[in-house]
Amino acid sequence: MTQHSDLTSLWWAGVRAVQGRRAVTSALKTLETPRPDMVISVGKAAASMAAAADDVFGALPTLIVTKYDHTQDLPKTAELIEAAHPVPDTNSLRAGARLREVVAVLPETAHLLMLTSGGASALAEDLADGLTFADLARRTQDLLASGQDIHAMNTLRKSLSRIKGGKLLGGFGGGRVTSLAISDVEGDDLGVIGSGIGDAPSLPSFAFQSHIVASNGVARAAVAHAAGDDVLSNTETLYENVDTLAPRIAASLLTSDKGLHIIGGEPTVILPPNPGKGGRNMALALMLARKIAGVEGLEILVAGTDGTDGPTDAAGALVTGATWDASGAEALALADAAPWLDARGALFRSGPTGTNVMDLLIARRS
Repeated sequence: MTQHSDLTSLWWAGVRAVQGRRAVTSALKTLETPRPDMVISVGKAAASMAAAADDVFGALPTLIVTKYDHTQDLPKTAELIEAAHPVPDTNSLRAGARLREVVAVLPETAHLLMLTSGGASALAEDLADGLTFADLARRTQDLLASGQDIHAMNTLRKSLSRIKGGKLLGGFGGGRVTSLAISDVEGDDLGVIGSGIGDAPSLPSFAFQSHIVASNGVARAAVAHAAGDDVLSNTETLYENVDTLAPRIAASLLTSDKGLHIIGGEPTVILPPNPGKGGRNMALALMLARKIAGVEGLEILVAGTDGTDGPTDAAGALVTGATWDASGAEALALADAAPWLDARGALFRSGPTGTNVMDLLIARRS
């Protein structure tokens, strides 16, 4: 069951403002970007971003690397490689090798349009010498379970890779790269988005221009605009572990005046051995449900803007004071929030959205 409320409508207002096709089209026209010779698009929003280039320039040689089933708006002539996220699979290695191959053979006059969005770190990889796929999968899984933030994860990913941290474009022998990115990281740093797969070497041999075309801040502003005078707060502070965030957010909401609160970011979660099914947003939503149990007139939506939360088919969850019961404690302990929330009609399913600007928490006290 998918939750429907005013909060989900507001969430969609934020997501639509940062969808790849819309954001890249606007950037290409504003920047008066010349027609590229090749388009490479990597990440969860890759198909949507590449569709913008197709809209603006017409058919172009295009390579798209994205998550399975994230192919809405796919240009008809594009070469497509689908791979796994958040833990890479063998297709991720095939994608990484293909990216290096395409970049390496572009002629010296070539203009490359590089489009990057969140998820690229897992979706494409070309491992440094001596490393195996088993090494990659194990280290990625360990990082996901550790609760470390995206910066720590990307530091490790760059050390394992021949395409991250500017290394992919280090193999480009053409004349110009225009790099456009949808940010899924705090600070909107191109060197961190997708572990820097769309970033240039420190001293590029080509003309390099980069722009962030969509971010969590843009999405939150769109939510606030749609909500109007009802907004009490709009912050990007959703960056700590869910165990720390839940009590603080709940305390603030329980003492709030009537109105809307918008929080963006990407929390972390520490997983137990053999975790169940769920994601960071579901874990946070379930913890918040326990904190607000029995309270009337308070609802909270926590959802990933890419439409997925962990290895599930839901973006997150919408909870109220009536959601919690004591059996939720076991679901939290086992990191098995998804089936528990689903059984109570609390999961929010949006499907793939064509963007990825971290997560949005939208709460209303009425």
